[in-house]
Amino acid sequence: MLRFLHSSDLHLGKAFGGFPEAIRNRLREARHGAIARLAQAARDGGADTVLLAGDTFDAETPAPDTLRHAVRAMAAQTDIRWIMLPGNHDSLAATELWRRILSQDLPNLQVVTDDTPLALNDHAMLLPAPCTQRRPGRDLTAAMSAPTPEGCLRIGLGHGAITDFSGEEGVPGIIPPDRARMSGLDYLALGDWHGRMQVGTETWYCGSPEADGFKHDMTAGALLVTLDGGARVDVVETGTLQWRTLMLDLLPGDDPAARLDAELPAAHLRRDLLLRLQATGRLPLADRSTLEAKAEAIGPDFGWFDHDFGQLATDTRPDDLDQIDHAGALRQAAEALLAEAHDPTLSLSEREVSGNALSRLYALALKVQA
Repeated sequence: MLRFLHSSDLHLGKAFGGFPEAIRNRLREARHGAIARLAQAARDGGADTVLLAGDTFDAETPAPDTLRHAVRAMAAQTDIRWIMLPGNHDSLAATELWRRILSQDLPNLQVVTDDTPLALNDHAMLLPAPCTQRRPGRDLTAAMSAPTPEGCLRIGLGHGAITDFSGEEGVPGIIPPDRARMSGLDYLALGDWHGRMQVGTETWYCGSPEADGFKHDMTAGALLVTLDGGARVDVVETGTLQWRTLMLDLLPGDDPAARLDAELPAAHLRRDLLLRLQATGRLPLADRSTLEAKAEAIGPDFGWFDHDFGQLATDTRPDDLDQIDHAGALRQAAEALLAEAHDPTLSLSEREVSGNALSRLYALALKVQA
């Protein structure tokens, strides 16, 4: 029997440049904190080995403090053995990165720099396939067919695509989906895909231990793997920050603020949530204004918040414009925006911009009047 924790894609040092500074700092710190959480997850599950299946670092030249803090955090978990595989972001081409790690005295951290089989214990062998460069262009996992002593468990450790993760359905990747069968593996631990995915009975992508985007609608974690006459895989949650896209499809007669409230978590749970709100459908101008005001009010509750109402059509009646002004420059601006929002000669995006602007003008007018 063998038990270990399978993780990958920590991407330590990721910049998160598209976000405000405050949440960028929290996102980076959460990724660093994943090291201790992975160690505790292994410990709690009765394992003493963590397999890191590539992209531990986000770049081939991580900042000195990122590298130093990472290896010290791993070294501090003295009862845990870390086995680190170079991925496509931190491939073997990053010779200085791996030289710096290997030059340190880190007895519980082992970097895999070639595809030589590695003994995990007397009855289990690791068959690694480190990434030689960012785009190797060939199936490095072929090395997992190397012979091992009779009766040993065979665990593959690789990084790369079985399917094309660019979003094109049916496009094959580099690693064959039946690599575990082809190479006689009891388990194939893969990294590269940031969401958890089972490819076959013995083949898994573990996903990132800390979510880093809205793409994967699942709790971030790692996999506790037990090999004992077969592979048993248990998901262990390790993420601290959540990413969520909230879709609201609205129609006239709906109470948009109530619909939104019904979908939101309790106020004390919002700080650790990055929320993207997308509204579609159609609303009267007054109700849309209410929704926009609600979105503006709740935004500071969250770790990060954004909303997109570009696909939300607005029903505007001429008497709605009286709420903005009965005459003068504001009334003229509102009438122009209303005309543009319904002008079939304009593109959809141009009509949406005008509709959004009219809704903002309406909301501002009501605020001034209040």
